[in-house]
Amino acid sequence: MGTRINLLLGIVLVACALSLINSQYKARSLFIELERSQAQAKQFDLQWTQLKLDQSTFGKHSRIEAVAEKELNMTPLTPDRTQYLTAEASQ
Repeated sequence: MGTRINLLLGIVLVACALSLINSQYKARSLFIELERSQAQAKQFDLQWTQLKLDQSTFGKHSRIEAVAEKELNMTPLTPDRTQYLTAEASQ
């Protein structure tokens, strides 16, 4: 009878040990995944900061005006080139 109890307790002990090993493996895997996700979040944050900087740079009035003149061959508006429409002329 004592041998059976010892054998049963040994099996329970091995099962608990295997369960502990499995739990630690899963915990390590989740921790590694968490670290990767945090690193990816930092990378996304850096990219977002860079995109906001690019947006503020490209959105400046002087840059838009320079691109309009250079690439689209647009010229600044002057009073002598302005045409005014009146209600009498449209009828």
